[in-house]
Amino acid sequence: MNLRSLLLCFPLLAFAAAPLPPPDQWSLPADEAGLPGEGALRRYDAYARRWHDARKEWAGRVAQDRGAVVFLGDSITQGWGPAFRDTFPGMKLANRGIGGDTSRGMLIRLQEDVLALQPAAIVLLLGTNDIEVGIAPDAIGRNFQKIIAAIKAHNAQVPVIVCRVFPSAADKKRPKETIAAVNARFEAAVRGDPQFTVLDTWTLFAGPDGDAPATWFPDRLHLNPAGYARWGAALRPLFATLGFLDTEPDALTLEPGFTALFNGRDLTGWGFRPTPPRKAPVKAKADAPVFVEVKSAVAFDGRTASADGRYRAINGRLVVTTPAEGRRVQQLWTTKEFPEDFTLKLEFRATPNADSGVFVRQPQLQCRDYPLAGPYTQLQRYRPQDWNELVIVVRGGVARAECNGELLTDALKVPATGPIGLEGDRGQMEYRRIRIGPAPR
Repeated sequence: MNLRSLLLCFPLLAFAAAPLPPPDQWSLPADEAGLPGEGALRRYDAYARRWHDARKEWAGRVAQDRGAVVFLGDSITQGWGPAFRDTFPGMKLANRGIGGDTSRGMLIRLQEDVLALQPAAIVLLLGTNDIEVGIAPDAIGRNFQKIIAAIKAHNAQVPVIVCRVFPSAADKKRPKETIAAVNARFEAAVRGDPQFTVLDTWTLFAGPDGDAPATWFPDRLHLNPAGYARWGAALRPLFATLGFLDTEPDALTLEPGFTALFNGRDLTGWGFRPTPPRKAPVKAKADAPVFVEVKSAVAFDGRTASADGRYRAINGRLVVTTPAEGRRVQQLWTTKEFPEDFTLKLEFRATPNADSGVFVRQPQLQCRDYPLAGPYTQLQRYRPQDWNELVIVVRGGVARAECNGELLTDALKVPATGPIGLEGDRGQMEYRRIRIGPAPR
């Protein structure tokens, strides 16, 4: 094969052979002295060219991209392309991914590439290239802290979604133990800050061995189209909660004999109930769940959110938002109790590895992102990060539950009376079309 034929088959070789543009204001800094952050910047030609050409193009699009949801990242983010594979219809988006970039590179270009756009929200994915070139997790964590500090200094209200570093493989110089260490530092840096939402994209993609499966990562590093679809599905519920998607009210059609427990507009009929006192642990772990204690009952009639903002009514969805603490265990209850036999119907949508539950009079039925969080990991009809129907029939003190027509349990014993409750633990859970009616005869 001659050179011309080779370049036609592999156009990237032609791109790589092209000379670098002469230095200008958009070129990769030649001297790292005095630049913020830690770790040597990468210097190979394709990275330097992308840094220059993309950033020069983006500088001419600032007015056009102002107010977008901005994705900041490396080649995995770059792989979304400018149209984001038509995954988020109706959203204004800007892709600021540079293949090969590190956390220091992103810190250096944060102001011009992201904050100058006055973004409506920011999606961060960073760290995998730092690991490959041997930057220590502590240094990566400090770069991340500088990034979030700069975002907060610019706008302390702009929502930021922090994606956990995706799995890869040791032979890609990205061992799972180091990825876990970096993710732990990211989560510690934003714990307790409601401006930042951590999305569990590591569990979303990790195989049984903790590495990247070929199902979504053909080279154990970059996503294929199915992988981007999976990442997009994980982001959509968060974008809906932020008001970028699902902006029309959800319609509920009641079956004969059924009553809506949630009106779709506010939390009328729901509230907090007093919780039993808990003993404080002798030595609490930094990442231990927070258990919310309620001393006296409170109702949220007419309110669109609970006092702490954890439970929200948004366009027909009762949203249990991702807790800033990582795990925050609490329950929202109906103010009414239900002593008769009944059928409870609802739909739920969970972000990756989200953990919640539906309380039936008092006992809890686990309602989670089942394939990742369990316990019903073998469901064939479960739709990850999409809406699933839960039907619970209570008759004679025993509850039977199905998810999308598949049996979860037929032997959950329940008290003679009690309210319906929705728990929040980790991740985001959404409920809609919550209604109650007679048990079938």
